[in-house]
Amino acid sequence: MKIVVATSGASGVNLGLKALKLLPESIDKHFIMSKNSKTVLLKEQNIKVHDNEDISASIASGSFGIDAMIIAPCSMNTLAKVACGISDNLITRCASVMIKEQKKLILAPREMPFSAIALENMLKLSRLGVIIAPPVMAYYSEQTNLDTMENFIIGKWFDLLGIENNLYKRWE
Repeated sequence: MKIVVATSGASGVNLGLKALKLLPESIDKHFIMSKNSKTVLLKEQNIKVHDNEDISASIASGSFGIDAMIIAPCSMNTLAKVACGISDNLITRCASVMIKEQKKLILAPREMPFSAIALENMLKLSRLGVIIAPPVMAYYSEQTNLDTMENFIIGKWFDLLGIENNLYKRWE
């Protein structure tokens, strides 16, 4: 399985990085960091980092065979671009390819409250098969700190992609 994880300029970049780190070793991981995403990536992770300005990168082509993509966090700017088909950087180009190829695309919009415009964009994307999965916690999984809360959210994203995990306590 090949997965792209991208972080755009919204609060919560650590969630995208943590999801990338927790992906199983068997997955071919690709990472895109937008210009506004200020977090530093640890170099020892076994991933391929792509320049967000390089829209000619391998992952920008449907023929490369990416299976899924997560944009976490997904800024409202990135969400709007994806909803309108604007592919002016590698993140939005890859998202466009996921939609075109009918592959799994998870967007984790991180803003509260959502504006009517953002909700309309999410509805439009959802109708196209995009999975809208904001980082929302659940109380049944007994999170006790930020780390367990993040594990719950990432575990739910992995569930959506069919990636086995035991990152959170499941409903009993």
